[in-house]
Amino acid sequence: MEFPNAFIGKKTPPTSKDVVSKLGPSALAWSELIQWLKQQGLACNEWHSVSPKYGWALLSVLKARRIAYLGPCDGCFRVSFVLGDKAIAAARASDLPKVVLKEIADSRRYAEGTGVRLTVNKPEDLPAIRKLVEIKLQN
Repeated sequence: MEFPNAFIGKKTPPTSKDVVSKLGPSALAWSELIQWLKQQGLACNEWHSVSPKYGWALLSVLKARRIAYLGPCDGCFRVSFVLGDKAIAAARASDLPKVVLKEIADSRRYAEGTGVRLTVNKPEDLPAIRKLVEIKLQN
């Protein structure tokens, strides 16, 4: 099921308060993931929007390299990755859950890589996200 970005139509980035109010119960997982990303040395302080039509995403970056995009939705959030061929191969060889591997297999391939989007509802959804971040950092 596709969840639309919570900030479609907004011309300015959301505040922390805006994000928490939209995330609802998934706000705990959002905070936990951002804290973990920072512990890995990633910066998570830049909001990005290609157009108000698509909403806003919080970028996690390592130096100038974009690792993941965190898109707030109503009651959940989406984590998006662009994975290259080596990262896709590493993901397939990993112990990721079958549902995540299916999502990777079904994801669309672009010139810059395969775009993978996973929805997070609760902290128990985070191990697969962490694993994909680690794979992306290594590849």
